[in-house]
Amino acid sequence: MSIFNPYAQIDHVEYKIVVALERLSEAFRVLLWEKGKALGLSPIQIQLLLFIRFHPPERCKVTFLAQEFNLTPSTVSEALRTLEHKGLLQRKTDPTDTRSHTLALTEDGLAVAAQVSDFADVMLPGLSHLSGAEQDCLLELLLGLIAHLQRAGVIVPQRMCFACTYYRKTDSGHFCHFIKKPLEVRELRVDCPEHVPRKQTGE
Repeated sequence: MSIFNPYAQIDHVEYKIVVALERLSEAFRVLLWEKGKALGLSPIQIQLLLFIRFHPPERCKVTFLAQEFNLTPSTVSEALRTLEHKGLLQRKTDPTDTRSHTLALTEDGLAVAAQVSDFADVMLPGLSHLSGAEQDCLLELLLGLIAHLQRAGVIVPQRMCFACTYYRKTDSGHFCHFIKKPLEVRELRVDCPEHVPRKQTGE
C-alpha cells in the first residue's frame, strides 16, 4: 500500500513521518521560488550562489556542484552562465590546472547572496518552541536518516559527522578525533569544513 494513501497512513506512523518530510521539502521549494521571483533567479541559481558563497574554491567547480546538487554538468553550467551574464559570478583559472576554473562571486554576487541567505529563516521560530533536548533529538534523528539515504545511494556523500573518518560512535555518545574530544549532540555537524570522507582512508 502506498505511503501517500491517507488510509494507509492511519496505522503506520513511519508513513506519516515520510509524508511530513515531503511536506517540508515542498516548503523549501516554495520559499526558494518566492525569494527567486523577486530577484529574477531560479531556485538552483540561488542554491549555487549560496554554496559558492560559503564553501572553499576547490569545491566551487562545475563537476563538484553537479554532484552536490545531483544535477548534470550541463544543467549546472547553464545556471552558472546565467549568473555570469547577470554579473553575479566570475570564473578564475585554477593555478594548479590551467584547464580548470573555480567559481567566485563578484561584489554584486556577494550582495545578492546576502539577500537570499535568509530564505529559510521562517523555519526557525517553529524550532524555537522545542526544548533543547527536543532539538538535540531531532538533529540526531535527521542525521541518522540522511546517513541511511547516503548508504542507500539516494543522495551523494554528505560532509557530516556520521560519514567522517574522524567520527566515532561510542558507548557514551559521539567522539571527534579531529578535535580529540567528545561531542554533544548539538555539536554534530551537517556540513563540516574539516570533513574527510571515510572512503578516503579505506574505512
